[in-house]
Amino acid sequence: MQLVVARIGRAHGIKGEVTVEVRTDEPELRLGPGAVLETEPASAGPLTIETGRVHSGRLLLRFEGVKDRTGAEALRNILLIAEVDPTELPEEEDEYYDHQLMDLDVVLEDGTEIGRITEISHLPSQDLFIVERPDGTEVMIPFVEEIVAEIDLEEQRCVITPPPGLIDDRAEIASARDAEAGTDEDADADAEAGAEEA
Repeated sequence: MQLVVARIGRAHGIKGEVTVEVRTDEPELRLGPGAVLETEPASAGPLTIETGRVHSGRLLLRFEGVKDRTGAEALRNILLIAEVDPTELPEEEDEYYDHQLMDLDVVLEDGTEIGRITEISHLPSQDLFIVERPDGTEVMIPFVEEIVAEIDLEEQRCVITPPPGLIDDRAEIASARDAEAGTDEDADADAEAGAEEA
């Protein structure tokens, strides 16, 4: 199974190094020297990592055959793809590969169905589950411990405890409007009743 493990960024320096946007929790395993990676577009690869180092919090890679800044710039925005055994699991207990999470049913703790995971978006601050609801709309669920209570791969489900408004923001706004409207109607009725008594 093929997994995207990084996206190549801009060139760094003049000796062929590039910055990379890491998309794996195991960069030391997937992006180490000697690793041979497929690419998207495929015509750019395969690429073999010659060296890797961290500079100012960013991973810098140099590939075999890329010796200068021009060659490095030509690789910009290319995706790096690793071949991974589908049965392989991440080293950490609470980590998952994207393919393990795709199509999981998303439910509340009481079993209420929310939808299914159709995409995982890797942002700098956190990962997001893109969940397609039964009516075809989408909702974004941050993959954080406070919201994602349980990932059960055997049962193929993800149990969430969303804060108010994350799932049913439109429903809550509508009910709040109804409540306000009801308060106004009650006030009008009270005013009318008071006028009749007078």
